[in-house]
Amino acid sequence: MFDNNTQRLAEHKLILLYIFDEFSMPLTNTQITQFVMEKDYMNYFSLQQFLGELTNTGMLEYSESNNSFFYVITEKGKRTLQYFENRLSNELITTLETSIEEKKKILLKARHITADYTKEKENDYMVDLKVTENNITLIDLKLNVVSNKQAKQICEKWKNEAQNIYGQIINLLIQP
Repeated sequence: MFDNNTQRLAEHKLILLYIFDEFSMPLTNTQITQFVMEKDYMNYFSLQQFLGELTNTGMLEYSESNNSFFYVITEKGKRTLQYFENRLSNELITTLETSIEEKKKILLKARHITADYTKEKENDYMVDLKVTENNITLIDLKLNVVSNKQAKQICEKWKNEAQNIYGQIINLLIQP
């Protein structure tokens, strides 16, 4: 009924729907592209084509939030996935679930801990460090430093140790 190429194209779209459904959170084009390319599920050009087709057919929605653009699976996409999910092999589903779980932890951590800096003037950099939990800002710390190197070091350390640093700051502030 379908040629091998058509089946492969349909499988790739199902894989994308499955990925979006399992992540159960909005993903930017960069995030989905990195994930798909890291795992070699399909090539870049096919991925972009399939994202466009799935959006045009209403299975994915491409929307804006806080000046960022995200893809999210729609109800139509979920229904389509439920109907055709059995066409994905158990081995592929297991591999996808494992990969998604690992990547999801990284993405969630990145969303809760942010570190960025901007150059204000010559030898003047503003570092902005945040920890948020359940959309509540726990700490929003702004530091002025004198070099790009210091700004990068502070951001990197914050990304790796924010929870500990936040705890130390709280302890220092509440101790008599």
